[in-house]
Amino acid sequence: MKKRILIGCSLFWSIGLWAQSLYPGQHQGKTILPIQADIKAYSFDVKDVRLKKSVFRDNMERSSQWILNLEAARLLQSFRNTAGVFSSREGGYMTVMKLGGWESLDCDLRGHTTGHILSALSYLYAATGDQRYKLKGDSLVAGLAEVQQGLAEIGQKGYISAFSENLINRNIAGQPVWAPWYTLHKIYAGLIDQYLYAGNEQALGVMKYAASWAYQKIMPLSEEQRTLMLRNEFGGVNEAFYNLYAITGNEEHKKLATFFYHNDVIDPLVDQKADLYAKHANTFIPKVIGEARNYELNNIPRARNIAQFFWQTVIDHQSYCTGGNSHKEKFIHDDKLSENLTGYTQETCNTNNMLKLTRHLFTWDADPKYADFYERALYNHILGQQDPASGMVAYFLPLLPGAHKVYSTPEHSFWCCVGTGFENHAKYGEGIYYHKDANLFVNLFIPSTLNWQEKGVTLSQETAFPEEDKVRFVIDHSNGERWALQLRYPAWSSNVKVRVNGRAVKVKQVPSSYIMIDRIWKTGDKIEVEYPMSLHLAATNDNPDLAAVMYGPLVLAGAMGTEGMKAPAPFSDPTQYNDYYTYDYHVPQGLKTSLQVDRKNLAASLKQVEGKSLTFKTIKEQNIILKPIHQIHHERYVVYWNLK
Repeated sequence: MKKRILIGCSLFWSIGLWAQSLYPGQHQGKTILPIQADIKAYSFDVKDVRLKKSVFRDNMERSSQWILNLEAARLLQSFRNTAGVFSSREGGYMTVMKLGGWESLDCDLRGHTTGHILSALSYLYAATGDQRYKLKGDSLVAGLAEVQQGLAEIGQKGYISAFSENLINRNIAGQPVWAPWYTLHKIYAGLIDQYLYAGNEQALGVMKYAASWAYQKIMPLSEEQRTLMLRNEFGGVNEAFYNLYAITGNEEHKKLATFFYHNDVIDPLVDQKADLYAKHANTFIPKVIGEARNYELNNIPRARNIAQFFWQTVIDHQSYCTGGNSHKEKFIHDDKLSENLTGYTQETCNTNNMLKLTRHLFTWDADPKYADFYERALYNHILGQQDPASGMVAYFLPLLPGAHKVYSTPEHSFWCCVGTGFENHAKYGEGIYYHKDANLFVNLFIPSTLNWQEKGVTLSQETAFPEEDKVRFVIDHSNGERWALQLRYPAWSSNVKVRVNGRAVKVKQVPSSYIMIDRIWKTGDKIEVEYPMSLHLAATNDNPDLAAVMYGPLVLAGAMGTEGMKAPAPFSDPTQYNDYYTYDYHVPQGLKTSLQVDRKNLAASLKQVEGKSLTFKTIKEQNIILKPIHQIHHERYVVYWNLK
């Protein structure tokens, strides 16, 4: 993140986000504006998909426990402190244990975590139906409504935040301040999510009142003031206002969204110019997501082209083998991956936002290349962000040979990637299935049950993927209608085998496409698919002799032990702000960074470890073990190797 020195806030970075998005096909009945864009694949609502036992559900459950352990009074404390109000429902004045890190009372970003948790609680409720998540979300929304009313009584009608409105004034004046609109976006997104996913009408009322404040605050600004204000990171507030506009149809909300169009950043993309070097990546990506919503709601080809061109540029020229991007949170020179393998690569929030953008683009084209990327980034970065031992999450995914992941603390971090972590581990089900007319797309191989209400179809997916290469589907219920099952044929596989009710189906398609099975489906029908995985190399885009080893979609990293690692890593004092930019990994001397392999036949150089389908060891160098990067925790690793 951009390093800033703020009074009382120690060293900080600019922030990232995940936050809500509203994809075509979702929340019917809660939005009044129809999608104007041409859509090839509609999203299911999160409530339509239930995760079965898997590593994904394990992550979701660990994250949800952390969220439930954070008391509502603590999450609301900074808001109440700013407004000078205390909850009558909770007995008036209370002594509340303060949260630390980016939620401390001397930090400009305080309140952003509460917004993230509002979103995460709404996703968890939609994904599980568990009332605990709704009750906690309702409690937080009610508390924010009290704060908003308290601020209205002192003349700040509609304003809702954990910090003074003066921070917005400083932003407008171009004075030093740490991204106040970014933090407001988190709160706005959380309120919108509470309405969309959890049916909380009070949340929508609070959000409308907040939008009224925003409209009166910024619409009188001159163009010079607007330009100056937008130089400060504002997250995805443009997207939030587009989503509110979709719900209300209020033209003021559309004007708010377009007000945050950042000409200096977006205009060059119109001409397909992308000088991304040194641009703060996660300040950039949300602005493009806002344009994706602009296209969907208003059918503006210019906005569509912006999003598609930007996505392809980042994938082709900025992305590592894991799907992540950035060095010290900034884009690098195009095609210079080998020169940027450091301890500060791949901010997790960047990957989260690229996945959001990818979902939008997939609905427009139903192009399997988007699903291929989504799977790679999901497995190698997002899934492995969480420490399975503690539920804590990592900020970066470092690629410095010999580096290791660095995790948050339960109450004294609350970085941006903690907030996005609360969200992304709560909604793994949203990218598995899509639909359009009589077509059902299966993009991800994650154990789950789908309720396709429109067709009266219930489908179950059973698999241990990627531990095994077989995926099984059962039509649990069907109305006996004809529709096409579109099974993704991943780019990393070949010779895929499909059987329906035990009978082989001839597969004519090629990798990175869809295998279509068009028939009348009956209750009890079974589909079995075998996706062979193989070893292959992913070289850096500027050095063919520096490459990562992959198995199917998985990045295999060399497990390098714990020599010289601090315990607990990285800091013994949890009140520190974890300044990554000064963290020294103390990589041990003699670390192995070269690999002797037959590039044309990796299977001749790497042998699968017996009983561990995803773990390999070198044949000529017996002491090098490679396993999926998402499974490596509290240990050093090497991803990119000098090939001999």
